[in-house]
Amino acid sequence: MKYRILTLNNISARGLERLPRERYEVASGLERPDAILVRSADMHGLGLPDTVRAVGRAGAGVNNIPVADLSRRGIAVFHAPGANANAVKELVLASLFLAARNICQAWAFARSTGGDDAAIEEAVEKGKNGFVGFELPGRTLGVVGLGAIGVEVANSAEALGMSVLGYDPQITVQRAWQLSSGVEQALSLDDLFARSDIVTVHVPLNEQTRKLVNESRLRLLKKGGVILNFSRAGIVDDPAVVAALDAGRLHGYVCDFPTNLLKDHPKVVALPHLGASTWEAEENCAIMVADQVRDFLENGNIRNSVNYPEAVLPRVSGTTRLGVANRNVPNMVGQISTCLAGASINIADLLNKSRGEYAYTLIDAEGAVGEDLLEKIRAIPGVLSARLL
Repeated sequence: MKYRILTLNNISARGLERLPRERYEVASGLERPDAILVRSADMHGLGLPDTVRAVGRAGAGVNNIPVADLSRRGIAVFHAPGANANAVKELVLASLFLAARNICQAWAFARSTGGDDAAIEEAVEKGKNGFVGFELPGRTLGVVGLGAIGVEVANSAEALGMSVLGYDPQITVQRAWQLSSGVEQALSLDDLFARSDIVTVHVPLNEQTRKLVNESRLRLLKKGGVILNFSRAGIVDDPAVVAALDAGRLHGYVCDFPTNLLKDHPKVVALPHLGASTWEAEENCAIMVADQVRDFLENGNIRNSVNYPEAVLPRVSGTTRLGVANRNVPNMVGQISTCLAGASINIADLLNKSRGEYAYTLIDAEGAVGEDLLEKIRAIPGVLSARLL
């Protein structure tokens, strides 16, 4: 069998190399693909054929993908959390210095000076006091979200001599092990804002995080504070930030999302969405998501899906593997097992995992599973997709 992979953007060649040409056909414009690889292309409203089994996002955020619709169709959506963490971390660290030392504003001033060198020197000496900044050691950085990026930012800021507060009620055990012991836990978001000089956000955009940085929390921040946003635009209430800047309560705002409100403000540095824009990050994301999509298509394993549970099952030699996506309702495994038993097929190994309203089952069956039996499983109420691997 040869799998067909549709690309909606240019995907790094290093990633596509993970899909061997003898088993994969990869191109843009393919019809009836088994999977889709995408970076920034907007998939909302894009009609997908019923052959699609997976979507792989070569990046962390999935706002450009209709995840809810795909979930209802039993289509797994993969992403690459942490693959671009170093790239984003480096830009966040750079933004700390940009804000603390007013570097962009000072550079703009220097470029605007005219005359001969003597006149420029005189202007610089007269004007430099308008760009006096502050040093980072001893300042407190509040990190909202302690995933792959947040942990790296927190650890690096501590290495720069900053005090670091972290807040993430859903931090994983893996990330907790990676976090420096010197990072202090904030009791709440309000506690973090009240104790921080600088706040950086590293959370996905959803209804719980939309306008997480808002007027009330900005009033808790120490006077002369700084906000950094290299996650998603909607996490910060931009009009509230501009009002705080204009009132002198906020020293600066550095973000990755220019708008007409922000781009010309003298206390804002708005970059053109550079967070993950390094060759290394693009390669890392493409490699990671290509590996995940390949493992799913060939073995049914799920790693780093945003809508279905983590499910990895070593294959039992000499068996037929069945992968089933279904709604998380009672007796689904029992009904699937009954279908197999009715065909006199024994189960050698089975894994069932759930995540919210969806679940996923991997079964290694002793014997061949025919298309008629597969159709019976697909006909079980609540089964969203079922396939042989």
